[in-house]
Amino acid sequence: MYFCNEISVIKMRKRSLFVILFILCAACLQAQKYKIQSSRWRRIDVTSRYDSLLSSESVAILAHYKSKVDSIVKPALGLSRRAMSPGKPESLLGNWIADVIVEGGTATGLEPADMGLVNIGSLRSDMPDGIITQGNIIQISPFDNYIVVLEMRGKDMVELMREIAAVGGEAVSSSIRMEISSDGELLSSTIDGKEIDPKRIYKVATIDYLAEGNDGMTALTKAVKRHDIGILIQDIMSEYVIKHRVMDSSIEGRIKIKD
Repeated sequence: MYFCNEISVIKMRKRSLFVILFILCAACLQAQKYKIQSSRWRRIDVTSRYDSLLSSESVAILAHYKSKVDSIVKPALGLSRRAMSPGKPESLLGNWIADVIVEGGTATGLEPADMGLVNIGSLRSDMPDGIITQGNIIQISPFDNYIVVLEMRGKDMVELMREIAAVGGEAVSSSIRMEISSDGELLSSTIDGKEIDPKRIYKVATIDYLAEGNDGMTALTKAVKRHDIGILIQDIMSEYVIKHRVMDSSIEGRIKIKD
């Protein structure tokens, strides 16, 4: 007899917990011709009554793991002068991280990239005003995204700018100035104050997720050379905070929407 995997889908809404219990084992079904005959669910209202039903044994078990987690997330790394949130077409947190990734791209001795690029969708929390902990960094970037530096032809950089415009903007470094329309058309773009030279090779510091063409950034897959830095963006962010101690950011007009 094989034991099937048990998948519980839990959704909380208005202090109610809906549990759908679904028993499925594809290998069992295929190998032994089992068929699902029934499924069941029940609703459990999550109320304050559970606060008084804590199991001392469970608390003791969790305490062991809590101490380990706290040792990772609680250390203070530095300070932020202001709260920073992600957003489009430009944001405080997006600007900060795009600049951080440019510095991170130099970790193995490369020259600073011409552009830093991070997708807003990968930024899952805000930077707090005040003390920055390792837990804050993990919450902002919870994914195992590694930094890469891509060498791109100028003509492909123009295509990349169009793709950024098409999604309403992403986090770009201070070297970038773009004007886009409200319907996602690229109106103008410069790197370090200059028009993009179609024949020149540019370096883009980004994350491996985008380098593979995800989130509509397919132009990045046309890179003529890829440098895998081998460092998580989480680690680069943490090191940056420790090194610079006090973080700040401002809206600079890196991406503007014009109608």
